Amino acid sequence: MRDLKLALVQRATAWHDPAGNREALQATLATLPVGLDVVLLPEMFTTGFTMAMPEQGELHPGPTVSWLTAQARSLGAAVAGSVAVLDAGGAARNRFYFATPDGEVTFYDKRHLFRMADEHHHYTAGTARVVVPWRGWRLALQVCYDLRFPVFMRQRGDYDALLLVANWPAPRHAQWRALLPARAIENQCWLAAVNIVGEDGTGKTYRGGTTVIDCLGQRHGELAESPGVLFGTFSASHLAAQRTAFPVSQDADAFVLSDGAA
Repeated sequence: MRDLKLALVQRATAWHDPAGNREALQATLATLPVGLDVVLLPEMFTTGFTMAMPEQGELHPGPTVSWLTAQARSLGAAVAGSVAVLDAGGAARNRFYFATPDGEVTFYDKRHLFRMADEHHHYTAGTARVVVPWRGWRLALQVCYDLRFPVFMRQRGDYDALLLVANWPAPRHAQWRALLPARAIENQCWLAAVNIVGEDGTGKTYRGGTTVIDCLGQRHGELAESPGVLFGTFSASHLAAQRTAFPVSQDADAFVLSDGAA
């Protein structure tokens, strides 16, 4: 397993403007250096964190999937982020896409819907964890509110890094900064998390805090409250050394996850 190079794009999302957001992001992505492995975009990066469903929902697969695959081919890297979509059955999903240069697209539907914003009334929750194999790494896909649920995130020998995309508001910024290293430490994994900045169409404000964190909970860069791109590297040797020297996973409790169905 070799090191994995990432670019995390933190920005203000234009409210309910998918074409405008894709155009602005494409301009940013065009400035990225060659040699990246993953480019990570925020949660609902085409619309902002919207409850205007099904009006703002994009059919799956839709124009953003095509855009993601085109960007992945151009960059020679996986491009990933979440989008408000309508699945084949018409259910609204907060769907985290992971598109690779060869045109393969994997997705994870957000499991934990943020009830304090009524997300659970407008979207259908996913039930399965999704881990994507990419360039020798196993990457677990997670979205925003999932961060508060360590059992669902628990590493069971099945992933090496967490990719988390979010619209995490400013009033709970301290919790964002506390929970991210906790998840990296308890799962002995690398973690890359991208948030947004600015104000959305509902008046909520966001303070960024996009970051890369290692399995010891140490930050390897962090963006403040302005738009920008954070470059980071997941070190394979660092992860392997820590898991070998301190094999805490061998003493982990066994458990079975339920989808919550009766």
